[in-house]
Amino acid sequence: MTQNKTQVAPTYVIGIDLGTTNTETASVKISSDVVSIAPEIFEIPQFVDWNVIETRRTLPSALYIGRSDEKSKILHRLPWQSDESDASGNAEHDKEKSKSREKSKKGFFRKMFGLSADAPAEESDPNSLYIVGEFANRQATAFPEKVVTSAKSWLSYPRVDRRAPILPSAASDSMPKVSPVEATRRYLKHVVDAWNDAHPDALIYDQIVVVATPASFDESARELTREAARNAGLNPETFLFIEEPQAATYAWLAQRGEAWRKELKVGDVALVCDVGGGTTDLTLIRVEDENGELALNRLAVGERLLLGGDNIDLALALKAAALFSENGVALDSRQVGALCRQCREAKERLLSAEVAADAAHSVVSQGRASQLVGGSSAVELTKKDVEEIALDGFFPLVDLTERPKRRSGVGLRETGLPYEADPAITKHVARFLSSRRNDDGTPIVPTHYLLNGGVFKSRALADRLDDQLKAWFPDAPPKNMSLSADLDCSVALGAAYYGALKERGGARIRAASPRAYYIGIESSGMAVPGAPRPLKALCVAPIGMEEGSSLDVPSDAFELVVGESALFRCFCSSERVEDQPGTILERYESGELSSNGGELDETDSVETTLDSYSDERDDSREPEYVLVRFHTKMTELGALEIWCEEVDGNRKWKLEFNARGE
Repeated sequence: MTQNKTQVAPTYVIGIDLGTTNTETASVKISSDVVSIAPEIFEIPQFVDWNVIETRRTLPSALYIGRSDEKSKILHRLPWQSDESDASGNAEHDKEKSKSREKSKKGFFRKMFGLSADAPAEESDPNSLYIVGEFANRQATAFPEKVVTSAKSWLSYPRVDRRAPILPSAASDSMPKVSPVEATRRYLKHVVDAWNDAHPDALIYDQIVVVATPASFDESARELTREAARNAGLNPETFLFIEEPQAATYAWLAQRGEAWRKELKVGDVALVCDVGGGTTDLTLIRVEDENGELALNRLAVGERLLLGGDNIDLALALKAAALFSENGVALDSRQVGALCRQCREAKERLLSAEVAADAAHSVVSQGRASQLVGGSSAVELTKKDVEEIALDGFFPLVDLTERPKRRSGVGLRETGLPYEADPAITKHVARFLSSRRNDDGTPIVPTHYLLNGGVFKSRALADRLDDQLKAWFPDAPPKNMSLSADLDCSVALGAAYYGALKERGGARIRAASPRAYYIGIESSGMAVPGAPRPLKALCVAPIGMEEGSSLDVPSDAFELVVGESALFRCFCSSERVEDQPGTILERYESGELSSNGGELDETDSVETTLDSYSDERDDSREPEYVLVRFHTKMTELGALEIWCEEVDGNRKWKLEFNARGE
């Protein structure tokens, strides 16, 4: 379906949880005649088997890449597909990609983090078969070399070329592959096509779309996600991000309505613990008084942990493999991987409170074992097996002072995703809580907690985390806010609700910067051997600047070098409360900043080449010095954007630094 390029007033806010394991979508109608902003799940048609199409609440984030001769097996089409090229997911993509490339050449991307306008994602093989969703998820056990999974984790991994065709990681060089960006585009394109087919009078390009990302996604991962979204057919002018733990909190706000103001009071702190299939995200949110009204302010976010329910499934598969070995059946690594889906089913069934203590679940080996000595091809996992692995292995009861093991101790390892060395999720939670302090130096103690993610659909695992928090804080155990949460779709529901609140107004989670930020400006003057020119620091963001806000920095114009590699230095201070945008601090020759109010600490610096974005590219040209002034934006995902805007022209360049701090 061809999207309407003439922008019209949106009638929906659409929330998309682009998860590591599953993708969910929700929407809120915001047309003028609709008063309620209650979000609703949008169900997505997808293949669940060869030529079997069903509509489901979740779309597994999995992509099956089949050979060209497998296309003949597809006798049916999804509702929006009309020919074979559509079935492969390639229709209209080239048109959209060419338009987006023209846009990027005009400066939409900068040459930072390897994201240059001249480095588009690798093309996928147009002759292959591409199927997104449950069908791909099911095929992953038997054909891991044909199925892309965990694309989001690869998208945030800077040690690989995320535009290169590297997935599936199990595929040989002779097999078709796609990049993490391309896989992400295909997941989003499936959602776009499904929405447009169901809403021909409200195409997704004309709607506000909020995509949830991990709280710890860096700028490069967000830019790549934005690129994939734009190439999937989303409008970059109405496209927003939100952190997943915040989205889960917005889902709770949507569910509670104004009643939340009676359930929480000033000073309450909520721990948001989001454990999905592949990742764990932690966030702290405090209730504060703002002009006599309750307001929610995010205090901190933790590191993104590649640790979740999939780890539990693999641990159970290894347990099953050990049982097979005892019966004379030796399984190779591929066969162990194929057991994971069955072990997920065993986990979900046996951890249920309704299942008897002596219950068991049968697991069958797939394919021919490497050695078969009269052994059985099936084994049974007991409820006790599952509880010992899931509870004691991943949610052990530990002291608040315990810390996760950061590395295995082995000096060499294969190249791959940076999975956590320690599977004990409770240790990671202990580390997160213990490293946070109030302004007076006392530890931050949560009064409430909110669970999210498919892992906590198991009451046994939710109860175990509750037991752990009670053991840590026995005098005032945190209260569970998640008793009626939709753990599968909370993030999508919350993303849609957040977008609706931005349009209509309402309680929103705020996060003010605890630091002031400065950019280094080299002083002019004569060169002296062995003595660098003095550096000044220009305040571009004051303490208390709210995320989601922006400002013009009042100052003289400065010279910005473009077309040549340059180092941009950034400083911060949590003490200089009087400094305002435009304040300039002088440096002594020793390098120390004069400090009538506190020293500065140097934070992330960026070395990059800013493109001149000239119509005629000439790599042999001399670097250009452009007079610029600064415009600062603190994004809602905790990144400080410093825009260098040309004084006598229309060009501008963006520098970005992590401004959140943990």
